[in-house]
Amino acid sequence: MFDDNTVRNLDSSTSTPVAEHPTGSQEDHTPDSSTPETTQSTPGQAEKASAPTDDFAAALETFTTESEEAVSEDNVLKGTVLKLTPTHVVVDIGAKSEGMLPISEVLDHEGKPKFQPGDEIDVMRDKGETEEGYINLSHQKAQRLRAWDEIEKAYNEKKPIKAQVVERIKGGLTVDILGARAFLPGSQADLRPVRNLEGVKGQWLDVAIIKLNKKRGNIVVSRKQVLEEEQNEKKSKTLEHLEEGGVLTGVVKNLTEYGAFVDLGGIDGLLHITDMSWGRLTHPRDLVNVGDQIQVKVLKFDKEKQRVSLGFKQLTPDPWLDASHRYPVGAHVSGRVISVTDYGAFVELEQGIEGLVHVSEMTWSKRMKHPSKLVNVGDQVDCVVLNVNPQERRISLGMRQLATNPWDALHEKYPVGAQVEGRVRNLTDFGAFIEIEDGIDGLVHVSNLSWTKRVKHPSEILKKGDRVKAVVLAIEPDKRRLSLGVKQLQPDVWETFFAQHHVGDVLHGKVLRVASFGAFVEIAEGIEGLCHNSEAVDGNGQPLTLEPGQEHDFKIIKMNPEEKKVGLSIKAVGEEASRHEVEAYKHPVSSTGGSTIGELVSWKRAGNENN
Repeated sequence: MFDDNTVRNLDSSTSTPVAEHPTGSQEDHTPDSSTPETTQSTPGQAEKASAPTDDFAAALETFTTESEEAVSEDNVLKGTVLKLTPTHVVVDIGAKSEGMLPISEVLDHEGKPKFQPGDEIDVMRDKGETEEGYINLSHQKAQRLRAWDEIEKAYNEKKPIKAQVVERIKGGLTVDILGARAFLPGSQADLRPVRNLEGVKGQWLDVAIIKLNKKRGNIVVSRKQVLEEEQNEKKSKTLEHLEEGGVLTGVVKNLTEYGAFVDLGGIDGLLHITDMSWGRLTHPRDLVNVGDQIQVKVLKFDKEKQRVSLGFKQLTPDPWLDASHRYPVGAHVSGRVISVTDYGAFVELEQGIEGLVHVSEMTWSKRMKHPSKLVNVGDQVDCVVLNVNPQERRISLGMRQLATNPWDALHEKYPVGAQVEGRVRNLTDFGAFIEIEDGIDGLVHVSNLSWTKRVKHPSEILKKGDRVKAVVLAIEPDKRRLSLGVKQLQPDVWETFFAQHHVGDVLHGKVLRVASFGAFVEIAEGIEGLCHNSEAVDGNGQPLTLEPGQEHDFKIIKMNPEEKKVGLSIKAVGEEASRHEVEAYKHPVSSTGGSTIGELVSWKRAGNENN
C-alpha cells in the first residue's frame, strides 16, 4: 500500500496522526524498530498497543490519501523554496513532502532566478519522481493554470495580451504571459523577418493567442497578427484622407540608395532622392535617418496599386524661380565646391542653387590640365556670375574674372615689333608655342622660322625647352592669341633680292627640284625661282630636260614681291644673245674701238661649240 518514498518520508519525522491518537503517547507508538523500549514491552503493554495500532493504520491511510490529493496534478500548491541548485529548485510542498522543478522554469529574461530560498512559490505536481525520490513539480504549469482564464478569454475574444520575451529558443522565442510560458515563432515576431531575435529579450510585446491546448498546456502566440491588424486599421484611416497634393506626417522606415520609404500610417510611400532636396544629395542619409518623423507632400497616388510617391523639397519654394534676380550677371558671389570634374567645378551658392565654373574660366592661363590643380571639394571660393538660365537650372560662374587679365595690358607690355624671349613649351605640326611669361604663350608659325629654309616641322630648328628670342608680330587679346616670329630677327633676303634685281637680269642658277610643270631653281641663297617647262628651251628651239643639280643661265622674266615669286627662262637667254648678234651685224664697229663681223661670227661659233 505504501511505496518506499512514503515510508521514508514518514520515518524521517514524527507522525502527526499518531501523536493525535487519544490512547497513547508519541513515544509509545513511534514506528521505529530500533527503539529498545518497543522491543522489550511486556504482554500487557502489547495488549494496550493493539488497538492504537489499528487506528494508526487507518490514520496513515487517511494521511496518504490527503497528501496524494494535495499534490495531485490538478491542484496548484503553495510551496516554499528550500534550495537552488545549478539545475533544479527544491521546494517544500507541505505534508512533509519535498519536490523538485527545473531551474529553467524560474529564470527571467536575463537568466537570473526569480525566487530565492524562503520565497513562496506556486507549483503543480508533474508526472513521476526524481531518482533521489523527490516529487516532480512544475512552476510553469501552476502559472499557466492560474493565468489560463485570462489567456482563454483573450483567445476567445481575439484580443491582444501583454507578453514578455524570456529567451531565444529554436524556431522562435519563449514569452511569459501572466507567468505562463508561451511560444512565439520567429516568423510571427514582426511584420518583416527579424534577423536578431536575441535583441528582443526582455521586451514587452502585444501578442495574439493563435493556438491553445489546455490539456497539453501549449500556447502559441503571434505579434505579427497584432501588428497587421493595427496596420490595417491605420491604413484604412490614412486612405480616407490620402490625396495628391496633401501634406502628411510619416516615419522613415527604410533607406536605399535611390530614396527613403516613409510609413504614412499603415501604408508606405516612396520619397525619391530627387524629391528630397532642391540641392544635391549623394545618399538619402544626408537628409534623413530611419525613425525620423518628417512631413511630406503626396505627389502621386495610385489607388489601384496603392503606390504613393512623396516629396519633401516641394514643401519649400523652388529657389530657381527668382534666381536671375538674386544672382544677376556680373554679381560677385561666394560658395562651396561640392564637385570637381574634368571640365570644371560645381559651386553650391545656396541649398538647391549650384553654378559651374568651367575650366576655361578658372584662370587666364591655358596650361591648367585639371580643375583639381586649383580647387578641391569643400573649398570656399569667390566667383563672378557670367550667365543665368533658370529654365535649365544653370548658372555659369567665373573665377579668373576676379584677377587682372594679363592680355589686356599686352599691347603696352609687348608692342608689335618688340623683341621677346621665352622657353619653347610645346611643338606642333604647324609651329612652336613659346612661353614669354606665366600664362602668356605665343605661337611661332612654321612659316616664320626661317627666311630661306623650307621648314616642314618646327623640330627641325627648335627643341622643347629651348630658350629663344622672337619678334612680336600680332596680338589678339579677345582671342588670347600672340603671334611671334623667329626669322624676323634677321634681314628679309627677299626684300634685298627684289631691291637688287629686276626683270631682264640674267642669273646663274642651280636646279633644286623638278615638278610636272617645271623646275625650281636656286638663284641666290635662300631665293628660289620657277622655270616653267615652256621656258626650258635651248637656242635652237629644242626643249631641255632639267634635272636636279644642273646649272644654267636664267633670265628673270617675272617678279612678284608680295607673293615672293620669281619667274625664270632659259629660252629668253638665247633670244637675248641672238638680238645682240643682229645688232652687231647691223651696226659694225670701227677697227679702233669695236669688233668686226668676223669676230662676231667667231664668237657665235664658239658659243655653239660650248653648247
